[in-house]
Amino acid sequence: MFYKIAPILAIVTALYTQPIVANNLNGSWHLRVLDGMEVRKARAILDFNIDKMKLSGFDACNRIGGTLVKNSEHNMTTPMLMSTKMACRGKIFNWVSKRLHETLKEGFDIKEEKKYGVKGITIKSPSHELFFKKMGK
Repeated sequence: MFYKIAPILAIVTALYTQPIVANNLNGSWHLRVLDGMEVRKARAILDFNIDKMKLSGFDACNRIGGTLVKNSEHNMTTPMLMSTKMACRGKIFNWVSKRLHETLKEGFDIKEEKKYGVKGITIKSPSHELFFKKMGK
C-alpha cells in the first residue's frame, strides 16, 4: 500500500516546497515557528541582503548582524555572528535567541514553502528548523 502512496506524497511535497531564489530572500523575515513551537511573540526577525551577503536582525533579545557565507546553492552559514548583549525578558526569548544563533552558526538550508497556511521560508540546520514569514506580505 505504501508504495502506491509514496509517489503521490513526493509530488505534493515538491509542489509545496521549492528552493528559494536569492532575490526572493532579500528583506525582513519574522520567525513564526521554531522546532515545531509557535514563537511569534518573541519577535525574532532576520533581514537578508543577498547583494552584500549580509544578515542583520533581532534574535528575540538582541540586535544581530554578520556576513553570510554561501556553502552551496541553497546552504549558507554566518560563522561570525555579532550581537549586542542586552538581558533577555524571559525564558521563551532566551530559548529562541539561543537556537537562532545555533542555526545561523551551524549552517542552514533555505527553502520556500507554504506551512501553517502561510507562505514563507524554512531555514533548517542540523539541529533546528525555523519557519519565517516575509514581513509586509
